[in-house]
Amino acid sequence: MSMREDTPLVPRSLPFLIAALSMIGPFAIDTYLPSFREMETSLRATPLQVQQSLTAYLIPFALMSFWHGSISDALGRRRVVLVALAMLAITSIGCALSSNIYTLWFFRALQGIASGAGIVVGRAVVRDVYEGHSAQRVMANVTMIFTVAPAIAPVLGGWLHEWFGWRSVFYFLALFSLGILIWSAAGLPETLHPERRHPLNPRFLFESYVRTLTSSRFLAVAFAAAFNFAAIFLYIASAPVFLMRHLQLHETQFYWLFIPLPTGTLLGAALSSRLAGRVTAKRTVLLGYAGMMFAVLINLGFHSTRDAQLPWSVVPLFVYTIGMSLAMPSLVLFGLDIFPAQKGLAASCQAFLMTGINALTAGLFSPLANTSPLRLALVSGILTSAGLLCALFFFSKSTIHPPVDRS
Repeated sequence: MSMREDTPLVPRSLPFLIAALSMIGPFAIDTYLPSFREMETSLRATPLQVQQSLTAYLIPFALMSFWHGSISDALGRRRVVLVALAMLAITSIGCALSSNIYTLWFFRALQGIASGAGIVVGRAVVRDVYEGHSAQRVMANVTMIFTVAPAIAPVLGGWLHEWFGWRSVFYFLALFSLGILIWSAAGLPETLHPERRHPLNPRFLFESYVRTLTSSRFLAVAFAAAFNFAAIFLYIASAPVFLMRHLQLHETQFYWLFIPLPTGTLLGAALSSRLAGRVTAKRTVLLGYAGMMFAVLINLGFHSTRDAQLPWSVVPLFVYTIGMSLAMPSLVLFGLDIFPAQKGLAASCQAFLMTGINALTAGLFSPLANTSPLRLALVSGILTSAGLLCALFFFSKSTIHPPVDRS
């Protein structure tokens, strides 16, 4: 596996640790979804108020993701990760102790501030250490490991809800964060040498952000990835309604959605890793979009004539995630490689745009679309089409060459 010559000796477990850091976000989003109905009663809140606890998390997540990478570009990757994990453990306990919906919103917002560091800094670490086809393989392998989180989180959350109540879910998140904090303290090396760091100079950062966020190529590839994920995140944010109202399932049956989606993501990421070095990154992305658009058409066709039913309402989503995760590693690396000297900042901008779209999806698109399975399919299809248009625009403005390993 090709690594950069100026990086420190890294443990073989580093990809697993990066994957664990990336799992924090899905756990913070998905684990408490089965508890929505009990939280309404316990906190004396409306369904919309409980739904907005997701938005309260995602908006600060997006805003702070804008800065995690730049801070790690200045202070180093390791320090940012350790501080964020400690904050996440503390704020998870705050969520568990909340006595009303407004207190929960407050601590969920603080959770969002902390939890973005995992995925942003993790991506930057990959680019610090690996290059060429190796970077694509590692990113795909990280994606495969990371997909365990959405499969486990709501199922685990459902059983914690049944056994101990909704507050136990947040105590679990606190323990999970503490465990990764200990692992990071022991096994995460500093991968950014001091000579490659950039000071937190306001003018320098402002100019860097402006340059990044006015690059049409960067915006196109970042929005392509964001819209692709939002199309499936729509179903994640709508899971309580989609599963319990439309499919008439119980809190402990969230596996009907949260096993097929990660399984499809796992298969797509494995295929992306397999194709690295054999098929160009551009062709891999286009193959991914072929799978996504096929799934969209099947989903729309089925729900335009029938009510939601198992397994047919879930099968298109499974197919979609295969295509999505086949395209995602290459799209992420395309964006990072546009600004190779500031990978942390570029990763921050990617995460900011993706999470911003997710927050809009959870706060606006989901409440509007989850009234019927057909509306969910239609909005998901619109988001996927937007992602395809962005990807095609990026390719029209770029000359993509296969990455070359330097040993």
